[in-house]
Amino acid sequence: MSAVSTESADRGTVAKDPDDDGASDTRWNPLTRIAFRFCFVYFGLFCLIFSQILYVFTGPLGPKLPERAILGLLYTLSPIWEWVGRNVFDTEVQLHLDSGSGDQAIIWVFVFCILVVAAFTTVLWSVLDRRRPNYDRLSTWFLLAMRLCLGGQMLFYGMAKMIPTQMPEPSLTTLLTQYGDLTPMSVLWTQVGTSPVYEMLLGSAEVLGGLLLFLPRTATLGAMISLVSMAQVFILNMTFDVPVKILAGHLMLLSLVVLAPQARRLANILVLQRSSDPATQPEPFRSRRVRLIAVGVQAVLAVWVLLGVVQDGMKFWKESGGAPKPELYGIWTVSEFSQDGQPLQPLLTDQNRWQRVVFDVGGMTYQKMDGTLVPVVGTVDAEAHTLTVSQVAGTVSPGQVAQPQPTQIATFTFTRPVPDRLRLEGQLDGHQVTLSLEQMNLDSFPLRRTGFQWVQDYPHFS
Repeated sequence: MSAVSTESADRGTVAKDPDDDGASDTRWNPLTRIAFRFCFVYFGLFCLIFSQILYVFTGPLGPKLPERAILGLLYTLSPIWEWVGRNVFDTEVQLHLDSGSGDQAIIWVFVFCILVVAAFTTVLWSVLDRRRPNYDRLSTWFLLAMRLCLGGQMLFYGMAKMIPTQMPEPSLTTLLTQYGDLTPMSVLWTQVGTSPVYEMLLGSAEVLGGLLLFLPRTATLGAMISLVSMAQVFILNMTFDVPVKILAGHLMLLSLVVLAPQARRLANILVLQRSSDPATQPEPFRSRRVRLIAVGVQAVLAVWVLLGVVQDGMKFWKESGGAPKPELYGIWTVSEFSQDGQPLQPLLTDQNRWQRVVFDVGGMTYQKMDGTLVPVVGTVDAEAHTLTVSQVAGTVSPGQVAQPQPTQIATFTFTRPVPDRLRLEGQLDGHQVTLSLEQMNLDSFPLRRTGFQWVQDYPHFS
């Protein structure tokens, strides 16, 4: 590096190295340089490897890719995480493809691995590059990549709430489940899904933050909205045991990373009540023309990602909340149950008699006399008036995505003399059975019956 001139030294700057990637001669604080090196490696690896972060940029082309494309490098590099699990933590870990959990043991091992790599790289980088005064140019590219990754995820999760599919309306089976039998996550999902408007407003805030992040002029506001949104999501995940803690926590940290260059300005305005320069996002492009082109590209990218997440959201909506109700939709109470010509009394100890049958958009469930709810696959042929019931057993083998094949347990013919009466006749577990069922009024459940009211003299706790 060239010698420091007396004049430059008096100003606390150094002469610019021709090979320096810095955009100015300003010397960063040593701790700032160390923090940047660590964040560059750690968050760069996280966004590159973690499932779905880069996948959202496939936009509408995503469904045309192989099914495992969404798993990205996390799946491809899983042998590394498995080796570390065995040799460092003395435990077998694997990526459960049928899970959907973002907090699997193997993902925690992945986080540990990139943390170690980032720490080691930071030390080595700091030793080899200790004379460099700043990383102005590199940091602009890094921040651009991080805010686009953050923006993509905000659109991904926000649209899952704006088109209310992430927390759907409580299923009919949930209405029959005792509150004490619900897990904390089920309680949260039921609470949010009970009010689609509330869920859509939550999603709107996340989508707004995501869209603002794609434009340099509005990126600071987008990062602030994202920080508040993801802080709330992270707290809910931690307190209701939702297995998306790793991703939510990292998106919250990414919001802070994007806001880091504006920290002093925000503190001046929001806390210290001082005047401040405008909050401008670091730009890697020097000419005005290239900057304008880059803004246009980022805007187009935002639309591309938005189209992709809307497409996914509408697909899930058509398969769940917006799907047509099945032929026998409802909760049916079994009033009479006979087996091999003998009526079975409604005893709580009877393991053969059914108490209720549920036909919902998501499938069929029957309830035993002891209250146990058993999900099954029910296939209704409305024209032939037949019902085939199958039960799924077994687990998915490592590396497999396909679910086990269901085993048929019952075949019925059904008649429906009036809309709220149903009669099933056929074979169940090798026995000839006949069931008479009465349809429940869904509005008998306060969760379904109680609507919004401006005036309430007493709160509706029951």
